[in-house]
Amino acid sequence: QVQLVESGGNLVQAGGSLRLSCAASGSIFSINAMGWYRRAPAKQRELVAIIFSGGATNYASNVKGRFTISRDNANDTVYLHMNSLNPEDTAVYYCNAVIRPRGSAYHNEYWGQGTQVTVSS
Repeated sequence: QVQLVESGGNLVQAGGSLRLSCAASGSIFSINAMGWYRRAPAKQRELVAIIFSGGATNYASNVKGRFTISRDNANDTVYLHMNSLNPEDTAVYYCNAVIRPRGSAYHNEYWGQGTQVTVSS
């Protein structure tokens, strides 16, 4: 069974920084894209950043220049470094990964349980 476990969410003041981590574990053959989404109160879930197996990245326009996504392929872990946080970044952040389990010919999409980030003004 493949699972994603996130950590790093916290309460931080505006202008501060946080680093989120997400580790994939289980019977994994390969991982394609890994990314972060977020859902703010009363809003739809949105893509924050994504990183592909070759290292290419995409960012939402409202985090570009402030957030950096990276991954450690040896440890099947993705990180989200968040700087210059503002109250609009307050949300539950979810890790997402496209993973091919061992014994399967297909990639499946997996989600973490979410980690709360709260930015106070």
